Amino acid sequence: MNELFYPISRMKGVGPKKNQAYERLEIRTPYDLLYHLPRRYVDYTSPVTIDKAQMGETAVLRLTITAKLPVQHIRRNFSIYKAAATDGDSDITIVFYNTSFLFNSLKCGSTYCMCGKISGTLLRSELISPTIISADDENLIHPVYHITTGLSMNAISADVKKALRLLRQEPFEWMPDSILTEYKLMRLPQALPEIHFPTSMEKALEARRRLAFDELLQLQLGLTMHKTRSRSDTAFPMSANTDMDGFFKALPFEMTASQKAATKEICHDLTLKTPMNRLLQGDVGSGKTAVAAAACYFAAKNNFQCALMAPTEILAQQHFRTLHGMLSPLGISVELLTGSVKAKERRAVLENTANGSTSLLVGTHALFQKDVTFKNLALVITDEQHRFGVAQRSLLAEKGGTPHKLVMSATPIPRTLALIIYGDLDISVLKELPKGRQPIETFAVTGKLRKRAYNFIREQLAQGRQGYIVCPMIEEGQQELQAAAAYADEISRSDFAEYRVGLLHGKMSSKEKDTVMADFQSHSLDLLVCTTVVEVGIDVPNAAVMLIENADRFGLSQLHQLRGRVGRGKHKSYCILMTDHVTEESKQRLRTMSSTSDGFAIAEEDLKMRGPGDFFGQRQHGLPPLKIADLTKDMKLLEETKTLTQKLLKEDPELMAPQNRPLKLEVLRLFARSGENRMN
Repeated sequence: MNELFYPISRMKGVGPKKNQAYERLEIRTPYDLLYHLPRRYVDYTSPVTIDKAQMGETAVLRLTITAKLPVQHIRRNFSIYKAAATDGDSDITIVFYNTSFLFNSLKCGSTYCMCGKISGTLLRSELISPTIISADDENLIHPVYHITTGLSMNAISADVKKALRLLRQEPFEWMPDSILTEYKLMRLPQALPEIHFPTSMEKALEARRRLAFDELLQLQLGLTMHKTRSRSDTAFPMSANTDMDGFFKALPFEMTASQKAATKEICHDLTLKTPMNRLLQGDVGSGKTAVAAAACYFAAKNNFQCALMAPTEILAQQHFRTLHGMLSPLGISVELLTGSVKAKERRAVLENTANGSTSLLVGTHALFQKDVTFKNLALVITDEQHRFGVAQRSLLAEKGGTPHKLVMSATPIPRTLALIIYGDLDISVLKELPKGRQPIETFAVTGKLRKRAYNFIREQLAQGRQGYIVCPMIEEGQQELQAAAAYADEISRSDFAEYRVGLLHGKMSSKEKDTVMADFQSHSLDLLVCTTVVEVGIDVPNAAVMLIENADRFGLSQLHQLRGRVGRGKHKSYCILMTDHVTEESKQRLRTMSSTSDGFAIAEEDLKMRGPGDFFGQRQHGLPPLKIADLTKDMKLLEETKTLTQKLLKEDPELMAPQNRPLKLEVLRLFARSGENRMN
């Protein structure tokens, strides 16, 4: 067996403490260490002269030490070390804080390459806490790694070199030669050394392209194979001749073109002999619930049961009211099961579900408890599925054996990210809002305009409208953030004393939240001060104005979700984004929010600004995190690997051909700890 795959504790110099540190970085073998890639490089190949270095900027200089100055002991445990240096034309002082070992390593008369921040004055330049290598160092491009307690940068570099020696002893390549040639990819035994210790930045980019290609190919192969396997099981095929006229005639509105298209796609999937696995993605207020109702009607007409799971009790109750109103008049039984349902009522719901008289059961995580059984559960609908854990979603699906699955999400996801996160789902998108919906006017202001904003909100309330004020935090003492509880108390005694002000936050019990929301929905409250608990699903058509405090603290997609709580009725609606933390980035983000109401455009911008690392908690999806590929920059690679995935699996569905077996091992390794997408 190749030593690269032995426990890293067996590598020379890795004792128990260092092994624990590597475990924190999820590095368990020398092979894992080779994929702990540099997050950036310090490039010493092009030093500048001292007079060309910009004050306040980081620069690389080639310097000769001319003198070492006396140590300055400022106070206990704090000393400043300085050395004088020259580039031959100009002089500079090198400054270290509490770093005697670097200072002591410098030798007068020796020349070094240094990288650090330029400080001081025009007359006396200083280089602050630089990284240093000998000017004679063979490798002038040095990696910078993510580190953890117990691991220094030098220690990681030294261990990577040991792992690379193991790779040289037993070089391997798992990518077929034909693919390497077709896509002009660097071979792995060359790419791994070049990514860690590049001979040039061009070679580093070439190595990165190879490794990003690998990662995207493995990910798409794994997802596609998982998708194929999940569809090889028989589900609950329904009749293609199911009459939907009764449902469409009963609707009090006409579906949009995209609602009709999504309904057609879903109903077609339900007639197949393999389980549907579809994402219904639509912006806030695009009418996903009506499409879900159509799917439930279709299943009920085929004498099958459905379950809809929502992440919160408030949202579950709202879905229940909507679906009960749409389906009950058509003879379809809809019931609700949440944690607050009384014991007697719960027993009746469980009995009706078990004997099949309930066609649609709506609820929270209570749906997958052991005592909930279905007679013939054929369709499972999950709303905002990223708010559920992987295990929770799997438990509900298992109650139906192999039911059809429909996932609804109002979180706009850029297509680039959807291709990865929902790679094993077919996607239906609702592109337009139902008729009558008005765009929400959005304004970004600073706290200087607070009184003006309050006056505007009062004008809306005086016209009979309702409003929200959203605060990120709920407790006193959290730095610089309005505490919602104190905030609600303050405005109810001052600026909004003549109005009924309520408070809603995540630390309330479900019963308390439900009471507050019921009061707001019935207009017993005029203004609701709340945290992001209102982000998803709450529907109060009379709410026409929202003020979001500290708007710079929210991601763009979250701001868009919050804004979607207004503009749900016939009234002109407004959103005010307030912040005193005005930076170029926050100005750009708030300009984006003010200039468009297109959730997908906002999500694309959010992805560019935040990167794909944790768009909304990707780990919830049970997918391997992307360590190398960047979906904001690697779209071409994504498309290339998608095409290659289709070609490979068409020719060899299980990757069992000799030339593909090493590739399959890498796919299995990538998905080894990936929740519901785990492969065997």
